[in-house]
Amino acid sequence: MSTIYVLTALVVVMIVGIFSHMLGKVVKIPSIVFLLAAGILLGPEVTGLVEPSRFGGGIELLVGFAVAIIVFDGGLDIDLRQVRKMQRSILSLLTVGVAITVILTTLAAYVLLEIPFSIALLFGAFIAATGPTVITPILRQITVNTRVAHTLQAEAVLNDGISVVLAAVVFEWIVASITGIKVLQFLVIRIFDGILFGLASGFLLILILRNVPLLTKQYARLFTISILLAAFVGAENIGTQSGVLAMAIFGIVIGSADVPYKETIKSFKEDLSIILLSIIFIILSAYIDFDAVRAIGLPGLLLAVILLLIIRPLAVFASTHTADLNRGERLFIAAMGPRGVVPASMAVYFALRLQLLGLDAEATSLLGLIFITIIVTVLATGIAARFIAEQTGVIPMAILLIGGGSVGRALAERFLKRCENVVIIDSDEANVKKAMELGIPAVHGDAEDLTVLKKAGIEHAKYLVATTDQDNTNLLVCQIAKTKFGFTEEKLVARVNKTENLQAFRDLGIRSISPVTATALMLDGMVGHPDLFSMCEVTEEGDILEIEVSNKRVIGKAIKDISLPDDTLIALVRRDGKSLIAHGDTQLMDGDLVTILGKAGAVQEAANILR
Repeated sequence: MSTIYVLTALVVVMIVGIFSHMLGKVVKIPSIVFLLAAGILLGPEVTGLVEPSRFGGGIELLVGFAVAIIVFDGGLDIDLRQVRKMQRSILSLLTVGVAITVILTTLAAYVLLEIPFSIALLFGAFIAATGPTVITPILRQITVNTRVAHTLQAEAVLNDGISVVLAAVVFEWIVASITGIKVLQFLVIRIFDGILFGLASGFLLILILRNVPLLTKQYARLFTISILLAAFVGAENIGTQSGVLAMAIFGIVIGSADVPYKETIKSFKEDLSIILLSIIFIILSAYIDFDAVRAIGLPGLLLAVILLLIIRPLAVFASTHTADLNRGERLFIAAMGPRGVVPASMAVYFALRLQLLGLDAEATSLLGLIFITIIVTVLATGIAARFIAEQTGVIPMAILLIGGGSVGRALAERFLKRCENVVIIDSDEANVKKAMELGIPAVHGDAEDLTVLKKAGIEHAKYLVATTDQDNTNLLVCQIAKTKFGFTEEKLVARVNKTENLQAFRDLGIRSISPVTATALMLDGMVGHPDLFSMCEVTEEGDILEIEVSNKRVIGKAIKDISLPDDTLIALVRRDGKSLIAHGDTQLMDGDLVTILGKAGAVQEAANILR
């Protein structure tokens, strides 16, 4: 292996990968499509600029390290506190869904391609994984509602680990002829090993981040990467192929915890995972052998189409038939079945081991089949994802905030806690930077400019809230929203800094609030009035939330018959333009707007039950 060649190839791949990500962002197609194309073009079959065979044994080390980082990064985006309502459907996708996928894919491969059943089963185990390497880029470029995003992310992150363990079990069955109780032992040891190391490493990092004195952002990143690698290596040493599951658990533990430097770690891991994803996806795509693909031919292509259009939807609909997901959400999840880095890396790894055992034909068939599947599913899903999202109605309508000052950012953070999608527009670059550091999407520009408003997504916004300290700006932007984009009075809210301007806003049909009047009202509410008012409006203890009823399980039921969390109360129901004071016998109807008040976390949980 030439060190200079490897370094040169990595530099070329990294630069091409970064441009692929940029191109994907510009044309609004997931970057994995361009990474796949780049790998084929750079590989031996086209230009020959990248030859994976010249990397030697280093390719396994590189792929293992990259997959560990990428899976951990995917896990960071999952907060168990937000996915509690989805845990049944996620668990079902990881059990029933995986079983259906493996069984049907194995049978289809065995019948269509007439390959040995053991190789068909190994292929079925590989294909069980969707993976964060392909799902995360799609979700980062196409904003979908939180229920869909959480379900897809959790499934993808945990699926990777499960798929790797299943593939290891099948491979050992092939080469070592383990049967009966030994198969179960092999499986249990690796799952337990992955969970144990994932939990241990997660809690260790939490202790360090919360308790180590003089900890800086840099040291937080260094501790994270060190513990990550130690956990991955430790899990692999005890149970081969369990490291990926450990990384998934590790990421979820940190993603679900309130720890210092969490955003710093997320930002660092996201940048690192983009680079590593680019490198390994391009390098693994360079493994594609046109002769092997041609040998598989039409049956292989048909198998990939069946996986995408029949097997994946069957697995999803069978797994989510009792979930709180509407038909459009289930359709979108069913359509998102791309296979990426983990199946490719496992296929290369196990194919090399099959060749060492003299099973060259089986190894060639496996590689050809895997890469046909990856090409078809990645291209189809990557290109069609935005269209499918629009057709199934899973793209959420955002709240557009004009002004990213202290008021705008504080309001945006409250909306984010309610799982709303928020976008800030501000002409001050410093405010935009502060918002983005808090994880709030922001657009730099003049909100009075139609191009800037469209860029921020005003055409898909459900509310516009003007929060700047300039009344003229707030008034003009609201007028533009009404006249150019059809916003009604209910969709516009404005901050009025000078009380004498309040009437002008109200005369134009703009709901408005004066900081001076609001402050007086709050103080009045805290003096001699019930604690509930001040708890919900002034402190972080409580919340008031209005949501639309859409859960078919509660539609038609009386409020007293719905198991809502303690510390919550449905106070008001808006139906057909009329407001009803809620009581126990009030029946909730599809499309009702209900006002829930109570403790902050409990209010959000109640909202999840109703929508």
